[in-house]
Amino acid sequence: MTENFMESLLHTFRSKRIAVIGDIMLDKYIFGHVSRISPEYPVPVVDVTHEDHRLGGAANVALNTLSLGAETMLFGVTGADSNREILLELFRDRGLAAEGLICDPSRPTTCKTRILSQNHHITRVDRESRKEIDSDTEEAVLDSLESVIGTLDAIVLEDYNKGLLTERLIKSIITTAKKQNIPLLVDPKLLNFFAYRGCTIFKPNLSEMAASLGIAVQNNDREVEEACLRLQEKLQTETIVVTRSEKGMTLYNGSFTHIGATSMEVADVSGAGDTVIGMLALGAASGVDIVTNATIANLAAGTVCQEVGAVPVKPEKLLRAYQEHHRQ
Repeated sequence: MTENFMESLLHTFRSKRIAVIGDIMLDKYIFGHVSRISPEYPVPVVDVTHEDHRLGGAANVALNTLSLGAETMLFGVTGADSNREILLELFRDRGLAAEGLICDPSRPTTCKTRILSQNHHITRVDRESRKEIDSDTEEAVLDSLESVIGTLDAIVLEDYNKGLLTERLIKSIITTAKKQNIPLLVDPKLLNFFAYRGCTIFKPNLSEMAASLGIAVQNNDREVEEACLRLQEKLQTETIVVTRSEKGMTLYNGSFTHIGATSMEVADVSGAGDTVIGMLALGAASGVDIVTNATIANLAAGTVCQEVGAVPVKPEKLLRAYQEHHRQ
């Protein structure tokens, strides 16, 4: 891989069309500072300085692929509430199409409110429903996907177990993607973990893989490899990519490759998994071999960990990280 390779690849991304289907979230950040303890309860009092709204979950994956130049379509469900309106405004601001946002008044828009002091998390407040969507909403998602399926270069299923990705929807999307020969990538959670049989790239983190298999897995190469083999028996996927926190990632596609974590300074790991799956999707859409693809995704995750909160990867930062990695 030459330094020009990354520049050429970033150019290629701009011709790709990616669909992200999954649990869309609104991330609210309340920033402030703590100078005293409440006299009512022994808890810190946060004096608020400012607030911020960001796109989270599947929406953050979409922001990553959009940030790297790909046309991105996002499919998900929200409530009929003020947080949906905030989401729609963020979509407009970021240039994301909102046609795939299905409104279900019976549930709230998933919202995670994080309260921070001096960039340290104090607490998080979640508003969500984990109830599975009904059959009408399933059909609405499938109809929306069917209308654009022939134009797509890759599909990402981003599962946070908030109810969108039912077993029926998962299997229908995998079948459709296979018929169209479109790479289908999965970022799973524990529920429906084994429903993704036959996908192209399956990207759990280490704790998710261990919990799904019902075994303890230490974060060393030997135990991770053994767990990957057990997982592959159940999933029959083309490639498993396991993210391993400070140990980087391991991929298995008939043989094993271990990719060490980048040595960049880490400020916040939230959103790094979204960056990895988005980057893997772009690489798969562009025909990049899986080892090169995972190596670049690992670098991309390192760049977003340098910032507080879930933020999309910036092309110039990724290019710089790639050039530095290439020179080592």
